[in-house]
Amino acid sequence: MNHRLQTVIALLLAGFWGAALGYANLKGGSGLLDRMEASLADIRSVVIGATTPPPVVSIVAIDDRTAAAHGYPLDRATLARLVGAITALKPKALALDILLVDPGPEEGDAALTAALAEGPSVIAAAATFARSRQEVADGANDPLAAIPEANQLLLPLARFAEAAAVGIVNVATDQTGTPRFIPLISRGTDRLDPAFPLRAASVALGVDPTIERDAIMLGALRIPTDIGQRLPVTFYGGRGSIATSSAADALDGKLSADAVAGRIVVIGSTVTGGGDVFPTPFDPVMPGVEVMSTAITHLVTGDGMVRDHRMRLIDAATAIGLPLVFVSLIAWRRSAAGYIIIVLTLIVWALLNLSAFAHGYWLSAALPIAAALPPALIFGAAELWLDRGRARHFAEQSALLQRIEAPGLGEWLARDPNFLAKPVRQNAAVIFIDLSGFTGLSEKLGPVKVSQVLSGFFELIDEEARAHGGAITSFMGDGAMILFGLPEPADDDAARAAACAVSLCERTRAWLQAHAGFAEKKIGFKVGAHCGPIVASRLGTGDRQQITAAGDTINVGSRLMEVAALHGVELALSAEIVRSAGPDSALLQAGRMEGPLETALRGRASHIDTWLWRSRTL
Repeated sequence: MNHRLQTVIALLLAGFWGAALGYANLKGGSGLLDRMEASLADIRSVVIGATTPPPVVSIVAIDDRTAAAHGYPLDRATLARLVGAITALKPKALALDILLVDPGPEEGDAALTAALAEGPSVIAAAATFARSRQEVADGANDPLAAIPEANQLLLPLARFAEAAAVGIVNVATDQTGTPRFIPLISRGTDRLDPAFPLRAASVALGVDPTIERDAIMLGALRIPTDIGQRLPVTFYGGRGSIATSSAADALDGKLSADAVAGRIVVIGSTVTGGGDVFPTPFDPVMPGVEVMSTAITHLVTGDGMVRDHRMRLIDAATAIGLPLVFVSLIAWRRSAAGYIIIVLTLIVWALLNLSAFAHGYWLSAALPIAAALPPALIFGAAELWLDRGRARHFAEQSALLQRIEAPGLGEWLARDPNFLAKPVRQNAAVIFIDLSGFTGLSEKLGPVKVSQVLSGFFELIDEEARAHGGAITSFMGDGAMILFGLPEPADDDAARAAACAVSLCERTRAWLQAHAGFAEKKIGFKVGAHCGPIVASRLGTGDRQQITAAGDTINVGSRLMEVAALHGVELALSAEIVRSAGPDSALLQAGRMEGPLETALRGRASHIDTWLWRSRTL
């Protein structure tokens, strides 16, 4: 399978993976992604930091000071006095975040009913659900299809409900208990009930809410909502971010009118041990009344986080696009630069995501990460594994090339694949070596024994060629040709060739003596050496090519073996290579020279001067 096909398959799988996660996110049915997103939302909130809320909501808290002075919970008569004291300061609306589901003393209930009726007010109800997580139907354009269905409603007493509007105080939390959404609408068997914050905002603005597919309309104010008409909750800071006064001050007539007049006032409990607290990114014990007040502020001012169907569509597109980008980059540049580009892409995306969050647009961080990282890591690991396989293959091929070609030529070909693609004329020195009388012996030895014997002989030749910087261009039967001057000619090619020829003679003689029976069979060897111009090139076509050399220099070198055999010596050299090797060459140090002799070579019209070399040990 080629790399392009592998990349196409990886891109298709990455796209399908991202599309599947994006579809699940559009339907709101991925618990794992929701848990990841909750943690990442907290991180972004902390990075952005606390902000100042608009001055539209105030909290009057039934706090520890109130409980110490008036008891806890407050009796209905005291609660009526509190409502009356606040109403007298002309709030835009009063929202009582306290469940009034059980009857109390008649005098107190009557007083509270009258106090609630004195101004625009909202009281709390609660709902219970059969399951903690609702599965909602795909309602296409039906704005009510995804609204969670309540199993039971805890409604306030009828007398209170007649005096004030009623809203549901339920909060949708994540697995850590942090409030993430306020379900703005709850559905019963035969009724729809607005949430406590929605009812408070509606009463304060004097308009009834209108439900759209992805939004709640409060007059001209459009509030984008998430799946199931849920309002995302983002906190301004820790407890006390929304202006808070003590109910004790209101009961004592010390509450400032500036803290109440023209605002929505929410009465709720913050008493220690009251139990109505939630963890948030800024505070581990945020009072529930401040959660409700935060949601009311979002609804009245429209400063809440936008997390609607459009945002989820963008998330789905990112979940498809980001893994495709990562896989493409890995396939394009499997290098440090490629991975740096991937990291930079991830950083740019993270900064854009954080910037959108800071400006009130909640784009998922968990979904793109879950969509992009697994395909990128798997494809990257697969590429590394395949690259290692390719590296092993190339190493094996290189090792094979080194065995087939001379080391210098193999390394040169690895660096320059076009080496000798066109014939090159240059100077070089050449050595030919051949066994004498071995052809007849090979018929008696058999192919296996012949192969073993020749392997030892060729190994000897290879060692000497390597030691002197020569390149074996071919093994011919029971002989070989060695070139000096490839891949590039050097001034000492002739000297190294002469030294190699001498060493070959010494070692081949010892090798023959080590094989019992070779002497009596009159097995010997002959070596010829010459230097001059050659034409080096590749022979063959397609995948089968061989580096070789041609020209008169090669022919003379080969014929010099016949000269050596004719004169009964091991090595015959041309006068040209003797002269080029210099007076300090191994020829004179290790043996005796005879010549020059004017010699006629078979197949050549002109004569050449030759030298015969004999070892000093003979």
